[in-house]
Amino acid sequence: MEVWKKESVLLFLPLSILLSVWSPVFSGLVKVNALSYDYTASIECLAQPHKAQYGGGMIKNPELNEGLIGWSTFGNAVIEHRNESDGNKFVVAGKRNHFQDSVSQKLYLENDKLYTFSVNEAWVQVSEEKALVRAVFRTVTGLKRAAETVAESKCWSMLKGGLNVDASGPAELFFETDNTSVEVWVDSVSLQPFTQEEWMSHHVESIEKTKRRVRIRVEAEGNPVVNSKISIHQKASGKPIGCAVNKGILNNVGYQDWFTSRFTHTTFEDEMKWYTTEPVRGKEDYSLPDSIMTLMKQHNIAVRGHNIFWDDPHYQPNWVPSLQPNDLSAAANKRINSIMTKYKGQVIGWDVVNENLHFNFFESKLGPDASATFYKVAASIDHSIPLFMNEFNTLEQKGDAASTPAKYLEKLKNIQTSMGAEAKRMAIGLECHFDVPSLPYIRSSLDTLAATNLPIWLTEIDVKSGPNQAMYLEQVLREGHSHPGVSGMIIWSAWKPNGCYRMCLTDNNFKNLATGDVVDKLLKEWGIKATVEGKTDAAGFFEASLFHGEYEVKISDPVEAANSSVSQRFKVEPRHDFQDQIMLLQVST
Repeated sequence: MEVWKKESVLLFLPLSILLSVWSPVFSGLVKVNALSYDYTASIECLAQPHKAQYGGGMIKNPELNEGLIGWSTFGNAVIEHRNESDGNKFVVAGKRNHFQDSVSQKLYLENDKLYTFSVNEAWVQVSEEKALVRAVFRTVTGLKRAAETVAESKCWSMLKGGLNVDASGPAELFFETDNTSVEVWVDSVSLQPFTQEEWMSHHVESIEKTKRRVRIRVEAEGNPVVNSKISIHQKASGKPIGCAVNKGILNNVGYQDWFTSRFTHTTFEDEMKWYTTEPVRGKEDYSLPDSIMTLMKQHNIAVRGHNIFWDDPHYQPNWVPSLQPNDLSAAANKRINSIMTKYKGQVIGWDVVNENLHFNFFESKLGPDASATFYKVAASIDHSIPLFMNEFNTLEQKGDAASTPAKYLEKLKNIQTSMGAEAKRMAIGLECHFDVPSLPYIRSSLDTLAATNLPIWLTEIDVKSGPNQAMYLEQVLREGHSHPGVSGMIIWSAWKPNGCYRMCLTDNNFKNLATGDVVDKLLKEWGIKATVEGKTDAAGFFEASLFHGEYEVKISDPVEAANSSVSQRFKVEPRHDFQDQIMLLQVST
């Protein structure tokens, strides 16, 4: 048989908006005619704000074209309606004496809805310099922050966020900034509610866009071959899901079998960290990560490098904290060159500095540019892989002021500025250690971060123990996998006989827990490592709908010996809105 080739591309009709959706709330499939979700966001400061989508949703007079109708004073601010020279209208809150003095709008929120503030956006501006501006909802159960951004003067910045409420009742949207000397300008506000079923339909709609219909035609001397056996196996997902491992996998066949049968990507829990590889100054020991790396290679499992440095002072090698700045700089330079050179070509990315929004060990010793320096050095050692800034609570906790999307982007931009042409090597790592996930906040935060056009990985996903642990895990995994800006996910569940970090997937006999069942269900649903089989029809065709990724097809000739077959790899790229197409592949015998 001759090697098959891509022959042509054929058009097919796009999906209907009416989607079949799996719902954890109402078991089974439900039909939802849902309003599509817009995953776009802006992180640039613009001369003009965008229009409010959905007509502002629940917001009355969202673009301030009707004066101040629907808007009122919050606190003791003085509000006024203004026009720009180009005709744009907006509301201004001035003469502010308290950080919450601003403009507001009264609403009614329901506890069974998920609110995106906004599916479009609120656009804000301040009268001078820069100021951190937050959108806040006063609800019957207290204040809920929905979004924040660093607003500037003379241009409009986007606020995008989300919330759900614990109890239905009246609510009030307002804006706050700690800088009481500035005016707050507001325009193009939108608040769009979604039901649980509509929210799930967005997952389906987004994931369907990553699938392509692949049609394989088998022929012999120009004639179709009927009943050829076709087997298509996914070798690598275009949006991988992996799980952390540790040294416990090395001599445990049960652990190895459970892990390698499911996952294509991993991160070593502790074995690459500096305190593991150089516990004594000058005596490096890579035996543990080397052994795990060898095992992963045997099973074609890709490895994320984690981590080169950790900015938390509690997680340094014992000998490091006492070093003087010059000695620390030399030791750090040796560390980054040693581990990156050793594993160059063996890892798919590096967490270069871990948690440098919450901690500043290296900055306190080496100066405020310590992180930026490490990324510049890393980029010079390996130009081929993404370099991640790995942080927690950017998606998990709205109330953590240290690591909001706005703070993450500010730090990222500072590092990129110092890297020059290598700034494109940066990538976004979000740890995702959840208690109770807020899905609207997760999605809107990912929207904002994805506006960088940098790779995003959810790097350490887990959920704290509790009766809803498995349900929350499924929600997080679905939200991450369906988001067009997310490139991959790692579950932080390296097995240990005395208990995992926060969440295990199996018991000590490698029988799935409820969390493991969720993972298996989703791996199957998303076609991870799946095999599709069938036979060619009367015209010699076999057709399958495949997620984007790398595949191997095996075609067996029905009239020849059972072992007569040909196999070949091919890649399915995600389709785009302008590219609703069937891939046609042809093989001749």
